[in-house]
Amino acid sequence: MLSLQLDDYCVKRSEWINGAITSGTGVISGRFTVEEANHLAVQLRYGSLPIPLRVVSSQGIGPTLGQDSLNKSLVAGVIGLSIVMLYMALYYRLPGIIADMALICYALFTFALFRLIPVTLTLPGIAGFVLSIGMAVDANVLIFERLKEELRSGKTLRQSIDLGWRRAWPSIRDSNIATLITCGILFWFGSTYGATIVKGFSITLFLGVIVSLFIAIVVTRAFIDLVATYFKSKDYAKWFGI
Repeated sequence: MLSLQLDDYCVKRSEWINGAITSGTGVISGRFTVEEANHLAVQLRYGSLPIPLRVVSSQGIGPTLGQDSLNKSLVAGVIGLSIVMLYMALYYRLPGIIADMALICYALFTFALFRLIPVTLTLPGIAGFVLSIGMAVDANVLIFERLKEELRSGKTLRQSIDLGWRRAWPSIRDSNIATLITCGILFWFGSTYGATIVKGFSITLFLGVIVSLFIAIVVTRAFIDLVATYFKSKDYAKWFGI
């Protein structure tokens, strides 16, 4: 039950709440005109129409659409990785082959880490993983470009490897730290505002960058040291593309 107390003599409208409605009925007091009171009563009485919901039709969509998109994304990632590996082998020659071996190790280590945590590979997660592949390739490119510069200046292969790694490391470190900070911001943004898509992207990218740093520091460096130990040819232009 709802009753309205009116002051017909006053046109000015002013409402206030005097207390909680605990018994199911309440009184609205205020300065209303008759027209304003009737308008408010109509709004309160008919604002929520008692119309029942009736299901006209329903349709179920299976997981095949999402699975198809996921499969196509995985195929695109494999094709992209293959093209990058082919380019590295053709442009950097022997160092490019070393980079390809390091990328294979990177992919294996990353997928093993995803299974260990575990990480669910959604479309944003695959995008983060593919982007982290680019970060891993970037580290190898920096190392090999520095190596080629030292070889052009007439240094030996061992000296070029040591100087090239030492001069490339600050750029690799700073770029990866900046990416990790960005991943942290994206993860916080996704946790705060409910953007779970951003969270999946940031997690896979963060893990991929960590693995790429490990590959660059340990695996790539170990492969290059093996080349320096057993490579005897002096034709650097042919084998290193300088």
